[in-house]
Amino acid sequence: MSRIKDINLAKTGYEKIAWVKSYMPVLNLIEKDFAETKPFLGKKISMSIHLEAKTAYLAHVLRAGGAEVFVTGCNPLSTRDDVAASLVKDGFEVNAIHGVSMHEYEEHLVDTLSCCPDLMIDDGGDFTNLLHGDKKSLAINLIGGCEETTTGIHRLKSLEKSGKLRFPMINVNDANCKHLFDNRYGTGQSTLDGIMHTTNLIIAGQTVVVAGYGWCGRGIATRAKGMGAIVIVTEIDHIKAIEARMDGFTVMPMLEAAKLGDLFITVTGCSDVIAEEHFKVMKNGAVMCNSGHFDVEINKKSLAALSTEIIERKENITGYKMPDGRILNLLAEGRLVNLAAGNGHPAEIMDMSFAIQAKSLEYIANIKKEGKNLSPVLYNVPKEIDREIAALKLESMGAKIDVLTDAQKRYMDIE
Repeated sequence: MSRIKDINLAKTGYEKIAWVKSYMPVLNLIEKDFAETKPFLGKKISMSIHLEAKTAYLAHVLRAGGAEVFVTGCNPLSTRDDVAASLVKDGFEVNAIHGVSMHEYEEHLVDTLSCCPDLMIDDGGDFTNLLHGDKKSLAINLIGGCEETTTGIHRLKSLEKSGKLRFPMINVNDANCKHLFDNRYGTGQSTLDGIMHTTNLIIAGQTVVVAGYGWCGRGIATRAKGMGAIVIVTEIDHIKAIEARMDGFTVMPMLEAAKLGDLFITVTGCSDVIAEEHFKVMKNGAVMCNSGHFDVEINKKSLAALSTEIIERKENITGYKMPDGRILNLLAEGRLVNLAAGNGHPAEIMDMSFAIQAKSLEYIANIKKEGKNLSPVLYNVPKEIDREIAALKLESMGAKIDVLTDAQKRYMDIE
């Protein structure tokens, strides 16, 4: 039994899915292969992932492989109600509504796991958290699953380190065809797209503070610089800070950057990156947003406690008036600005990320078919899957590369 906003919204959902599908050639090929090989025949797959058009197409690809697919969102503000409606019309069970409370959001997660899935796709670790908490019984049939976010991988590594991880998971986030493109180019473009769409303010000439210089932070900083911004990077890692400096960015602590920034973007996966001491010194009109998975990077409680008035300035922009009259602006409630207030990553980028997801699930399912079991640890994506997706993507782009001769392979000691 599905729980969505309105089934009558399905028409625009279909249009969005058809559009992105035409720009996802690798996933198109995998869908055709799955339709023939049926790697998931008789299997149930639960998905907790940002529920929008590209995700919906992934659900269709998995069903082409014989699976019964159950879908929910991984963030209350990233669900697109029309896309959810189109999936329900096509026979999927969907539990997701844009803007629900955290209590309702968790109910949707539990409902989607109640099928006792054989396989799962998690985004941020909420499924994993439930299946290691009071919903352990719902993992009775679970062969394994995939996780594609930095935040979710942190959770899994913590469980693995403590010896508490109950089932095998594949680390999709660290696959080359994921983090080198999705995290860098996808997050870089979609974050700035969400900011510009929401604020209608210029990037050129502004001082943009990027908190965190992992692959996502690099993408955002590079895109902002390319659009004419003065970019400051804040970091806690010495190596990444050197990289940022050598890439041409100014590096300083957040307390210093807080006095200079016009636009602040957090992308660290940590909590309280921007907090009370920073709010007190920010410019009037400063804009803050987050591209990390959870809404904890900007301390909203402290921001509200400091303010004398909270103003809904326009859709997805909340203004916090300080005692001295300054107004600090928070986008999308501090949630993922590229999805809560934007369209998410480009289709061509998610083509690779979701191809990795689909092939990794097939890998797990095939091991089970062979009568083998994976130990309950965190696995990297097999290199052959990474290479296969890269080759297909490159071919779809009309590009070719050189191939080593046998003599070159012997020289390089490559089998």
